[in-house]
Amino acid sequence: MTEFLRAIMPNVMARMPELLRSCGETLYMTAAAGLVSFIAGMIFALFLTVTKQGGILVNIPLWTVLDKIINFFRSVPFIILIALLIPITRILAGTAIGVKGAIPPLIFGTAPFFSRQLESALAEIDKGSIEAAQAMGTSPLGIIFRVYLKESVPGIIRGVTITLISLIGLTAMAGAVGGGGLGDFAIRYGYQRYQTDITVITVIILIVLVTVVQTLGSFFARRADH
Repeated sequence: MTEFLRAIMPNVMARMPELLRSCGETLYMTAAAGLVSFIAGMIFALFLTVTKQGGILVNIPLWTVLDKIINFFRSVPFIILIALLIPITRILAGTAIGVKGAIPPLIFGTAPFFSRQLESALAEIDKGSIEAAQAMGTSPLGIIFRVYLKESVPGIIRGVTITLISLIGLTAMAGAVGGGGLGDFAIRYGYQRYQTDITVITVIILIVLVTVVQTLGSFFARRADH
């Protein structure tokens, strides 16, 4: 079997330790940036939901500022965002290259995206449930946890799934500027050295990661719906 694999993808077999390390870097970037983006995106989404016109804590100036900030980061292409954030990345991570240097731009690129996904999920909550909670004297914090978050679990799971899939793609893009991971591995060997088998195996691994995330996300969303 080993001889067969060496015959059909010699470059991959020759660089297997580096490929495995790149897979680990991609998973690490996805997990680290995903966790921070989840927390930040949820906070932004909740503030946008409760402070908008008709919300339970209306604050139009705050809503406007948050809305514009999120729109700004969502409108900047990620490859440009990486360059734009280099000074901030150096302050936060101590470097603008490698895995550590890729995580801050990944967070800035992902958190606004997730906040919009979650904002849409929260907007689907039945207004009657919110009004009933207010009529019973439930505090705004209680409404957030007992109504908004509890009732929107399936939507949150779908938003997490979509965001993780997008984040995996962004980690690969970060590799184009030395961000490490599978993207960097594919660029250095598959593209710059014309080693096609490395490009193919990298694409296959990314497809498998996306498929796993989508499958798990769909499963848990269905469970939450019931």
